[in-house]
Parts: sequence; structure tokens; C-alpha cells
Amino acid sequence: MSGTCGVILAGGLSRRMGGGDKGLLELGGLSLMERVRDRLAPQVEAMALNANGDPARFAELGLPVVADSVEGFAGPLAGVLAGLDWAAGQGATHIVTAAADTPFFPRDLADRLRTAAESSGQPIALAATPDPERGLARHPTFGYWPVALREDLRRALAEGTRKVVAWTDRHGTAAARFDCAGHDPFFNVNTPEDMIRAKEILKEGAA
Repeated sequence: MSGTCGVILAGGLSRRMGGGDKGLLELGGLSLMERVRDRLAPQVEAMALNANGDPARFAELGLPVVADSVEGFAGPLAGVLAGLDWAAGQGATHIVTAAADTPFFPRDLADRLRTAAESSGQPIALAATPDPERGLARHPTFGYWPVALREDLRRALAEGTRKVVAWTDRHGTAAARFDCAGHDPFFNVNTPEDMIRAKEILKEGAA
């Protein structure tokens, strides 16, 4: 295979939801992860789930589960590395990542990330939305990542790098801008209150 694989990032601890797998929480008859899977699948050639612990709990998703190779819940970069390692085995050149708790992300995410990287000549692209204070706010769990940089990322993690942008900015990173019409497309479910809002967005048909 050549091309782009998708990786759903679900390796976090979900502390604000009381722990457990918040991606398995139901929203409108489907789990959050199922909604993320169904949005990402048409955009990529193959897909995997990055999660730690017993993979059997995700069997209904029908996806290969790849765990972090870095111990101690090292954050999203560890999930990106796990995805890159898996994609290398598929013969892919890039991955697109999406967070498991963000059910309304754009249906053209992969194409726009790829276009942003290619048009700017940068190896990595991150999704971004307008922000009144910063101009653009980047969403580092929604990115376009080259498999060719996986050994560099492995070294960075071994050296203690944990913040996504601390690594991406070393290599040059494009911003793929997504405007917010009605709701933030990268709205994520962190708390019970967020789940209430997600149900409202779904009911409004805005997603």
C-alpha cells in the first residue's frame, strides 16, 4: 500500500470523565469511537486504533489496535509513533490522526491536511481554527504525519519530549485552517457537560 492511513488516538486516561474509555460512551446510538471511525474511514486507505490495555474491549470497532511503545502514558506523540509504526508495516507513506472523543471533525480533514502540507512544502500539517487571541489555534491530535519521521519521533520521545508542537515545530508544520460555522468542528467530549452539548449538536443536525 502507498498513501495515507488513519489512526484514531485513544490512549489517554479520561480523568475528567471519571476514567475508563470515554470513546465507548454512546452518542445517538453509536459510540464516540464509532462516529470517529465512520468519519475517518472514507478519507483514508486503512485505519487503526491507538489504545492501551486489553484490546478486546474495542472488538466491535473492527479495527486493529496498536498500543504505545513508550511506557507511562506519554501523551499523543506516543500514539502518533504507534500509528506511524503500524502504517510503516502497511507500506503507507503518511498517517492522519483524529482524537477518539471528537465526533464532529471535518469530513474533508485528510484532504485539507495533505493539501496544506504539500502546498507549503512542510512535512507535517496540523488542523487549526480561528482564535481571537492567537490568530489560529492548532489542534495537535488532528495531524498529517510522514512515516519517514518515525525514528526521529522515537528518539525525541526517548529524550523526554511530550508536547506535540515542541516536536512538530522542529520540522516545519503547516496549519490547515478550518472555520467554525455554528460549532467548533474539533469540539471534544471531556466532561459529562460536554456530552450534553454533543447531544445538542447532534439533535440540531449541525454535524
